[in-house]
Amino acid sequence: MKSSRIPAILLLLVLVFLYLPILLLVVNSFNEARYSSTWGGFTLKWYAALMERENRDLWEAAQRTLLIALASSAVSMVLGTLSACALHWYRSRLQQINYGVLYLPIIMPDLLMGISLLLFFVGLGATLGTGTILIAHITFCASFVTVVVLGRLQGFDDNVINAARDLGATKWVIVRRVILPLLAPGIIAGGLLAFTLSVDDYVITFFVTGPGSSTLPLKIYSMVKHSKDLPVINAISTLFLILTFLIVWLSQRLTDSRPT
Repeated sequence: MKSSRIPAILLLLVLVFLYLPILLLVVNSFNEARYSSTWGGFTLKWYAALMERENRDLWEAAQRTLLIALASSAVSMVLGTLSACALHWYRSRLQQINYGVLYLPIIMPDLLMGISLLLFFVGLGATLGTGTILIAHITFCASFVTVVVLGRLQGFDDNVINAARDLGATKWVIVRRVILPLLAPGIIAGGLLAFTLSVDDYVITFFVTGPGSSTLPLKIYSMVKHSKDLPVINAISTLFLILTFLIVWLSQRLTDSRPT
């Protein structure tokens, strides 16, 4: 009986280790006291402080982060869908190499990827800034979208395409009226995953960013490092945490749906 409780206890300890810091962050965003060591009562003043003029640079970083995430996820949805369809329907001797290229950005450590992208941009003589961040995010987000869409294609019934051809549908009509509607949940789920990864990325962005192009994770790290306005950081982190959970939940719902 005692041995049967060990896995449950270990699971509980792991959950506490993973989620207790997040819970403390959310709780302290409503803490009246400036420092989290004491509880000064419930308040929303730190959320109100986000609207003050002195925190304008924080909102600028948040806006830049959202714009980069939206752009990178949109481009990744297109590239990832095309890559998944090519890998699923077209076979060649180079297929294993293609899969290796696909999974390389996923399995490569962020540190190595950030350094390699930095050397690439420096070699091209590119100016580091929002553009290089966008390209870097597309580089790793496209692979995640491809994997999600490939999973959707595993349950795809090719007989539907054959039936459409028999009814006289052209290739464009088949893509627009058959393939895209059936793959839409997977494409959107991959895009939402790419959006979340882009918003949360720090390491790769750190290497490819330039002056005046800091994203929210970089800005928050800078504020934490200098112990500046920690309660405000808790507030904006809580807002983005809620946004991330909503996106992950929606992505999971779309991924779990099956083609009919």
